Amino acid sequence: MGARVVRMFRNFNLENRVHREISREKPLPAPRHAAAPRPPPPPPPPLKVTETVNQKNDPLLALLRTVYVQSTDPAAAAEASKDVPVAERRPLKFSLPVAPYGMVELTDVPKGKLTIAEALKALGGHQQQPQTWTPEKIAQDYSLDLKDTKDLLEFFIPFEVKIIPPKTENAKQINSS
Repeated sequence: MGARVVRMFRNFNLENRVHREISREKPLPAPRHAAAPRPPPPPPPPLKVTETVNQKNDPLLALLRTVYVQSTDPAAAAEASKDVPVAERRPLKFSLPVAPYGMVELTDVPKGKLTIAEALKALGGHQQQPQTWTPEKIAQDYSLDLKDTKDLLEFFIPFEVKIIPPKTENAKQINSS
């Protein structure tokens, strides 16, 4: 009921109010910012420059004639790469019981390479028993280069846990036993 009353007052004398608003003088718009004048177009290049560009240059033409481009068919290159013998491979020494992450289980790897499972077994064995798992033995078992094996054992330490003592005595600490 109240909405009807409000609508009546809102629509009362609507046409008269609209005509009054339309006939009212409109405010003047703000003046536009003075734009910078456009730069003049660049002058055409001198006739001498265009003549020099279009002129034949014999020393450059002689150098261009010495260039020789030789191309090969990519299909022929792919066939030639098939004839190259595959790198020697070795059977796996250690593998996980289940294919990790749904990947296909490998049966052999190239010499000089390790699988993740083999690397973790070799590194863990060297860390627990360095007298029996020497770099020479690991390099021989897995067909690796001795220098690379020594670098691997020195710089890659996967299972080292360091417990940093707290700065204060009353702080909680994990027992290492």
